[in-house]
Amino acid sequence: MWIDTHCHLDAPEFTDSLLAVVHAAQEKKVKAILLPAVKVADCAHVKELAHQYSEEIPGLVYTLGIHPLYTNQAQEIDIATLEKHIVESLSDPRFVGVGEIGLDYFVEDLDPHKQEFFFNAQLDLAQKYQLPVILHVRRSQDAILKALRRRNISGGIAHAFNGSFQQAEQFIELGFKLGFGGAATYERALQIRRLLKELPLNSIVTETDSPDIPPAWLREEGIAFNEPAFVERIAKELASIRDINDAEFASAVWSNAMQVLPRWSALCADQPNLNLAS
Repeated sequence: MWIDTHCHLDAPEFTDSLLAVVHAAQEKKVKAILLPAVKVADCAHVKELAHQYSEEIPGLVYTLGIHPLYTNQAQEIDIATLEKHIVESLSDPRFVGVGEIGLDYFVEDLDPHKQEFFFNAQLDLAQKYQLPVILHVRRSQDAILKALRRRNISGGIAHAFNGSFQQAEQFIELGFKLGFGGAATYERALQIRRLLKELPLNSIVTETDSPDIPPAWLREEGIAFNEPAFVERIAKELASIRDINDAEFASAVWSNAMQVLPRWSALCADQPNLNLAS
């Protein structure tokens, strides 16, 4: 069975087809999906979706946070509102951490100071409630590592990792797993494929970032956007790059995600139909 550790089911691209998208993932044996919020206004909806489709995807979970791409529109009071949502969700077994948070130094019109304010404030919340974090690390790996070292954060996932091997090792040392998905399916993505091949297997998790980061074949096959059902084919290509069999890779990335997100592991342990043999 397959796991998608980063999927935006609440994205507008899925509005008219969400049930079909969920059923397609179910048919491909995608048994667990992590749905990260990207702004405070979406927190309640993300939580609702995680429960609404839990029968189809028994390991469907969510995290709460403010994405760096939305920090220009965010207000300082959003941190207090986010904390309120986090506190209210601590008793919900489908709530597994803080995210998607981070820094993005690729998009030029983002205010770096605002990004840093919201990122640091959310790291403080993660530390306060001892929650793992889902990190957005585009061209910002060193700044994020510096912020993490100033705190006692209980690990998480560096989503869509595309840093250096040395940076990858530093994230791993801090208790993080690294997310790989459609970007690695492009033959020219030499650095990502090298990381995927050479990093320890126990540091890797699979993701789609649906509806974004389309795999290489998407446009060739006339498919509009990425979706969680494609994690099966993506994962099989990642396994091929590592030169290991699909079952070994599926088992490893599932275990890795459960290790770094203990609330997710506890939820799945309570689900009788969630085991690696199913």
